[in-house]
Amino acid sequence: QVQLVEFGGGLVQAGESLRLSCVASVRTFSSYTMAWFRQAPGKEREFVASITWDLGRTYYLDSVKGRFTISRDNAINTVYLQMNSLKSEDTAVYYCAAARGHEDYTNWGQGTQVTVSS
Repeated sequence: QVQLVEFGGGLVQAGESLRLSCVASVRTFSSYTMAWFRQAPGKEREFVASITWDLGRTYYLDSVKGRFTISRDNAINTVYLQMNSLKSEDTAVYYCAAARGHEDYTNWGQGTQVTVSS
């Protein structure tokens, strides 16, 4: 089991920015693909962004491309999600997730709330 803790959420106005962080308690962080998911009230959890363990390839939900950037710092076992030009549609609980290599995501954080007002 991988322990994941997210922080950095909050209440912002449309057009503003937030930077989410996720710290992983695992010995081999560099071998994990990391991702961010989100879930809005009454909706299913959806994929937002990911960064692979091997080549650092990134993938994004179409609606956040050009606005969100995922990155990782293996030295401190941390993955980030920089969110710019936030919209009300981005309001959700954001979850950090980890997958060993290219396996399915089986490790999840507790979530951090992001609320965007307009």
